[in-house]
Amino acid sequence: MERRSGIKVMGQLIGLVKPLFHVMAAAIVLGVIGYLCAIFLTILAGSGLIHILMQGAGETVTGGGWLLSFSIPALIGIMVTIAVLRGVLHYGEQACNHFIAFKLLAIIRHQVFAALRRLTPAKLEGRDKGNLISILTSDIELLEVFYAHTISPIAIGFLTSLIMVIFIGHYHPAAGILAAIAYIAIGALLPLWNGRRGGNLGMRFRNEFGDMNSFVLGSLRGLDETIQYGQGEHRNQEMKKRSRKLGSLQQKLSGMEGTLWAVTDLAILLFSFGMLFLMIFLYQKELVGFDGVVLGTIAMMGSFGPVVALSNLSNNLNQTLASGERVLSILEEEPQVEEITGKEEVTFEGAGCESVDFSYEEEQILHQVSLDFPKGKIVGIHGRSGSGKSTLLKLMMRFWDPQNGHIAVSGRDAREINTTNLRNMEGYVTQETYLFHDSIASNIEIGRPGASREEIMEAAKKASIHDFIETLPKGYDTPVGELGDTLSGGERQRIGIARAFLHDAPFLLLDEPTSNLDSLNEGIILKSLKETCTEKTVVLVSHRESTMNIADTVYHMENGRKS
Repeated sequence: MERRSGIKVMGQLIGLVKPLFHVMAAAIVLGVIGYLCAIFLTILAGSGLIHILMQGAGETVTGGGWLLSFSIPALIGIMVTIAVLRGVLHYGEQACNHFIAFKLLAIIRHQVFAALRRLTPAKLEGRDKGNLISILTSDIELLEVFYAHTISPIAIGFLTSLIMVIFIGHYHPAAGILAAIAYIAIGALLPLWNGRRGGNLGMRFRNEFGDMNSFVLGSLRGLDETIQYGQGEHRNQEMKKRSRKLGSLQQKLSGMEGTLWAVTDLAILLFSFGMLFLMIFLYQKELVGFDGVVLGTIAMMGSFGPVVALSNLSNNLNQTLASGERVLSILEEEPQVEEITGKEEVTFEGAGCESVDFSYEEEQILHQVSLDFPKGKIVGIHGRSGSGKSTLLKLMMRFWDPQNGHIAVSGRDAREINTTNLRNMEGYVTQETYLFHDSIASNIEIGRPGASREEIMEAAKKASIHDFIETLPKGYDTPVGELGDTLSGGERQRIGIARAFLHDAPFLLLDEPTSNLDSLNEGIILKSLKETCTEKTVVLVSHRESTMNIADTVYHMENGRKS
């Protein structure tokens, strides 16, 4: 995928600030006034120094502009006032910026989760989960630097520098031009130079960081297998290798940061002395007064704060913009299957597929498959692993759309039915039941949020899991652990079946629902299906012939075709 320019990424991220523009404007105003207070604190001190020097020489302070019109006590009073004001204004600026940052981070997280929901599952199946976690956590968190310490500092730096160019230029236009060159060089040219040389490195670091997350996540989930097969040292060495690679990239980024600081400090010294020598030259030519030499030089030396802040931004901006690009890519990614809304609601009256072709990229999974699922019947689909049975169920759920042919529900193409309406009519049990880190009751309740405990228990009984749950210390309130790792595969599968019973949809899709069960529990669940689903349409996918005994009709799948 083609990389965006840093300017484009910044422009798109700034566009998200629109709802909070009034707060951003307040931050900019407070920041500009605050920096001017800090700068004029040193200028007023220089004015006081001129007073002292001239009084020591026995001269009367006259002329020299409004800065020399104040008495020493008045100067001290003004300096104390603006010093206090500087602190208050800086606090106000930071409070506004961080309010914007954390408010926008919450909004962006919501938008990213909404985008992931739109992309699921067609665009996310097989995707690197560790990288996604990195985007959802550290990448979005890094945007706080952009919103709290980048947008307003750019505006503050520009406005403050403009005011100071006018102030210094009022002593002599040449001094104003030199100040403008200094501010542009330090606040714009140096950050652009640093950004160009480190932009790709920042993206590499964020991608490597995401890969490291994936590796750690996989290592934790596969801890039992790692121990069983003696792969601990191998995983440890791989971890060290990846850590060294990340460390090397971080070292390069830190080296660039150090170089930028050194070049920035050198530029500040050169421009400060340049202003001093220019003012002395102009003084010798009687083009500026003594106050212009002192105050113009002090103004130059004391006004680099806003542009230095911009220069320092580029140290972390490479990673921040890389994170921003990764987040924007998720937000802009188009779903493979668009959700349907605004259609007339339908009730379930049977389903089927006609001449369906489906491929994962170049690999064809289904070819010219036509099946009928009449209302109130149990239809079995039998075949070996890899014959396309599970894929067919995912098409019925409209997780994907077929390349050719169509999926029909109640006589209507699934692409013409509201997505929520379609999913409400369907109950789906996958081969591997995912359990959330919550109680057993909450995991079953996913099938119908808000269900009573009695309804949950009734669904568990139909799934032959109730008696087991009752033996647990906390019964239905027992936590299942992360990924349900405190339960066996069969127990997780029966909880998944209980969810489907609780959902109570008229069209039930069961993908190998008894693959992890012994013969006794398989028989109990199949008997329950036969007795409780008399008015439901059930599609029962299995490679076991024994599972097909309850089916009214059995289709055989072989190499993506109905045989």
